[in-house]
Amino acid sequence: MNFSKKRVLITGGSGFLGSHLCERLLAEGNDILCLDNFFTGTKENIIHLLDNPNFELLRHDVTFPLYVEVDEIYNLACPASPIHYQFDPVQTTKTCVHGAINMLGLAKRVKAKIFQASTSEVYGDPQVHPQPESYWGRVNPIGFRSCYDEGKRCAETLFFDYNRQHQLRIKVGRIFNTYGPRMHPHDGRVVSNFIVQALQNEPITVYGDGSQTRSFCYVDDLIDAFVGIMDTDDAFTGPMNMGNPGEFTIRELAEMVIEITGSASKLSFKPLPSDDPLQRRPDITLAKEMIDWQPSITLEQGLQPTIAYFDQLLSQAK
Repeated sequence: MNFSKKRVLITGGSGFLGSHLCERLLAEGNDILCLDNFFTGTKENIIHLLDNPNFELLRHDVTFPLYVEVDEIYNLACPASPIHYQFDPVQTTKTCVHGAINMLGLAKRVKAKIFQASTSEVYGDPQVHPQPESYWGRVNPIGFRSCYDEGKRCAETLFFDYNRQHQLRIKVGRIFNTYGPRMHPHDGRVVSNFIVQALQNEPITVYGDGSQTRSFCYVDDLIDAFVGIMDTDDAFTGPMNMGNPGEFTIRELAEMVIEITGSASKLSFKPLPSDDPLQRRPDITLAKEMIDWQPSITLEQGLQPTIAYFDQLLSQAK
């Protein structure tokens, strides 16, 4: 019997990030309970894991309580792209807040260590660049993106209050733009948008003049950070930035995607959406110090398998 095997609950486990985390923790010999309500996650992302005796899939919505016995919880459940989280903003806020309350309650009951997948959106449209964890952010509390931004900020509040009030072992990671295979093709995010448009030789939609910047982290690098922060001493809670500090303009990304795909697409410029931040880049000094982590996969390297994934997806849809 393997006494080091951990029972791990991953909420949002059939989503983009969740499915990669399931794979990683299964490969390390853990027992995985993958929980999802399939609002944005899909069974296709984890279908190859269903035959593994250490993997279990449960259809459940985190806004309702859950009673299971686990050692660790990764709380990833929440639509994470504007097009999905703005579809039902009330439900998005509930998922962030009620989901956090339910998972923290579960962690408290079974004395589990719990990780919260937070977001760079807690910084809003920042006036500090790059963004360190000490920056409190500049967020619009009543805008179209507020359901997600403020929902995630409230979830962080709950995590730290449970830590202070109940001595719960918490870890909080603030995720910056991440991309890779299994991204939702219609999530409205810039990487998936550009790749799908380029592969179909359609005009590539650039909002604003394309000079706004983003940092893009490949999914494998991000999962390393998830596992790394969970392995830290209980005294370390985060929040910890998780992202690639390499900064690219949206226009540079579009041109790189066109070049790699060999597409005939041209750029099409549209007005900038409301509350869209102009700059976003993580300061990862803390991650380097605490878990010896920094991304190793360049944007060009990461785009290759991501484009191959979308190419296969589009060819299957024909």
